[in-house]
Amino acid sequence: MKIAIAAIFLIALSPTNYLFAQSASSLLNTDSGAEFPVSVERRLGDRIVRNLYRDPDYLDDLVLADYLQSIWQPLLASARKRNEITPELDAAFAWQLLQGRDRNVNAFALPGGFFGIHLGLLGVVSSRDELASVLAHELSHVTQRHIARLTSKQSDQAPWLVGAMILGALAASKNPGGANAVIVGGQAAAAQSQLNFSRDMEREADRTGFGVASDAGFSPAGFVSMFEKLQQNNRNNDTGNFPYLRSHPLTTERIADMKSRIPEGASTAPTDTLEHAMVSARARLLSNPSVDALRNWYSETEPGLLAKSTSSQKVASLYGATLAAIKLRDFSRALAYSNSLQTLVASYAPAARQSRYLRAELFMAEGKPDAALSILGFNAAPKTRADLLLWIPLKVATGQADIAADAAQLWLIDNPTDASMWQQLASARASQGRLVAAVRAEAEVNIAYFDYAAAVSRLKAAQSLYRSSSQNADHIEASIVDVRLRQVEQLLREQAVER
Repeated sequence: MKIAIAAIFLIALSPTNYLFAQSASSLLNTDSGAEFPVSVERRLGDRIVRNLYRDPDYLDDLVLADYLQSIWQPLLASARKRNEITPELDAAFAWQLLQGRDRNVNAFALPGGFFGIHLGLLGVVSSRDELASVLAHELSHVTQRHIARLTSKQSDQAPWLVGAMILGALAASKNPGGANAVIVGGQAAAAQSQLNFSRDMEREADRTGFGVASDAGFSPAGFVSMFEKLQQNNRNNDTGNFPYLRSHPLTTERIADMKSRIPEGASTAPTDTLEHAMVSARARLLSNPSVDALRNWYSETEPGLLAKSTSSQKVASLYGATLAAIKLRDFSRALAYSNSLQTLVASYAPAARQSRYLRAELFMAEGKPDAALSILGFNAAPKTRADLLLWIPLKVATGQADIAADAAQLWLIDNPTDASMWQQLASARASQGRLVAAVRAEAEVNIAYFDYAAAVSRLKAAQSLYRSSSQNADHIEASIVDVRLRQVEQLLREQAVER
């Protein structure tokens, strides 16, 4: 399931994502990958992802990110335990998922341990196990150094030229003529000739991913059902809606191999179907938020239709209709849908948590932060990222910016590249009146996205604020700004050399 992703990356399933991911595949051969150093592969990944962060389709939805991480982290732990992720790779690579708003069904892996997930894929998979099979497969392309092996094959091409070809393929997916501005000379033909991983690499990723997902506790049947689902759509793939099929051609042999690996008597029942149905509905809605598409969700809640639906279908319809009503600012309708949804999932903890998030989102949009905080029910700062990203802006909105800032700062100590949390900290600092710290936090957002030029601009703005008579009391923050400015200016010079 290879494509030049994301964390997710973001352009995975569209022609853009497909070609982009495919171009990343043009980096490998069947050698060990030792000729392509880990450090160089990571820098190449950083270079590519820097451009993906600027793509309009990139997003960091906290609910989807939280759900993806609930699958991704067990997969990473399993790969480490099986020594698929060596200590060297673990320290050097990002292991980061990125989300793309694209409605095409795709996922992909990039150099340096970046992975992309299209919302179209999240909207199609039927269970956590199917999604885990896709992520495990893509993870295995990276742990087995397939990208490095393909890159090593192109021994006559500099890594940065390979990166240019990947970005050119990405541009071509959105604008066929745009690739000419990025891909150099006749190298485009070389990239096009090696869009796919070899069959041996695909089989290796199947086998390794199967073991990783199974050891992580996911049903091994997820691989089979996912492959069968993709194969069923193969005959309708002329539209390009399943670019994953083009980059990962499925064969009867591969599907049979996965079936043969399921232990006799193993459970094939999917897990947490209600929660997954809600997340899938969210992905479908966010991938197509037009007014007409939002209103179409209302029709899925008609009593006659709901009466014929399964529990998962009912939950998905009510969740989607609630979120659609929130986006359309039809709050009374959203509350009615939310009440019905809450009743349906009350006995299922993971689904009830998703319902609670959605209800808090409703009250936040309605301008009722106190009610939203009451729904979340935290007496102290929560521990998970999704909870914090919901809780912090509510604390700011209710006049508790000091508490919000402390919570964000504490999280960032262990997660210094979390751009969304830096943005929340910037908002909290501004509410505190600490404008130097707020602008510095905005610079950290740019740094997390590898946009060093923008970061330098914001850090210089923070220096100017400090030198003004009204902001010159924050001496510690000013010292941090000075140090960070020197560091980022150096990174910017290194970027210029790479170009």
